[in-house]
Amino acid sequence: MAVVAALGSSIIAGRAIAAGSGGRKQMVHHVFFWMKTPGRWTDVDKLIAGLETLRAIPEIRELRIGVPADTENRSVVDGSYGVSELMVFDTVEDQRRYQDHPIHKRFVESCGELWDRVVVYDSIDV
Repeated sequence: MAVVAALGSSIIAGRAIAAGSGGRKQMVHHVFFWMKTPGRWTDVDKLIAGLETLRAIPEIRELRIGVPADTENRSVVDGSYGVSELMVFDTVEDQRRYQDHPIHKRFVESCGELWDRVVVYDSIDV
């Protein structure tokens, strides 16, 4: 019961902090790329370099680029992707502007042949 109470307090505190910052609810855009040729590190490097160009888009508040971590093997962990990208935007509208930005379109054109599959998870703060 103490764990549930502590968890509930944490959630309430987190919402109070968000409300204290003007109630701003940022958006997280998390993208996973499966490479056409898994294990070809030159392609991974090219994709990472392409993702780095997205940093110039002013709407992006935070950008993290990564590869699967060498964590323990568990049934809930999917490390089958090649590269991931996590972005934070102040608003959903900022994310829409990012999608239409010429730098983003150039990235898709220049790097699109590198991936076989892309999965996107978008979420908004609660």
